[in-house]
Amino acid sequence: MTVVENHAALLDRIYRRQRYIYDFTRKYYLFGRDRLIDQMALKPGARVIEVGCGTARNLIKIAATYPGVHLYGLDASGEMLASANRALAHAGLAADVRLVQAYAADLSPGLFGETEPFDAVIFSYSLSMIPDWKQALRAALDALAPFGTLHIVDFGDLQGLARPVRAMLRRWLALFHVVPRTELLTTLECAAKDQLMVLPGRYAFVLSGSAKQLRKDLGDSVAEGSQG
Repeated sequence: MTVVENHAALLDRIYRRQRYIYDFTRKYYLFGRDRLIDQMALKPGARVIEVGCGTARNLIKIAATYPGVHLYGLDASGEMLASANRALAHAGLAADVRLVQAYAADLSPGLFGETEPFDAVIFSYSLSMIPDWKQALRAALDALAPFGTLHIVDFGDLQGLARPVRAMLRRWLALFHVVPRTELLTTLECAAKDQLMVLPGRYAFVLSGSAKQLRKDLGDSVAEGSQG
């Protein structure tokens, strides 16, 4: 198995049972997701994909917030997509949201049989679980229309938390193979500060920015892949 294939199998093992309680438990510590959705300002007809869509919780909220958008979801875990399909069916959105099992690094409109680029790409607490997060970002920027937007919410560097709390949280996140991307946050604070919001305690950050500007701002920082 390749590293990516091993990661997909790992995700399935993690979520085989957790997916049934995922949305209930995660609402207590995955902060900033609704804030990100509310500030997206999507127009009817926009083509929006979430990378690492999980149970489709965010896609369902986007559909309710922005009627008329075209929604897509990508996830490496077949177990999570099984829950996503059930959730979409329950919400009456089974025919309106297209899901594909694939890796973030392989993102392209062609995965969905499309030829036009996306208008918005979302990463919601997924970059911290993607081994090659830099390649995932490159693929996302490549899949966006020239004036599309990239939206990220994820764990920060936690430096505003008390040291014992920070250490405990990192150990707990590691149980789920979650690694806060401190390098990404540092880069964004230097290069894309106007498009970035850091939550209290540096617990998490929210980014909404134009693909055109972020291609320029991130530049060399995502030029090479990374496992850390």
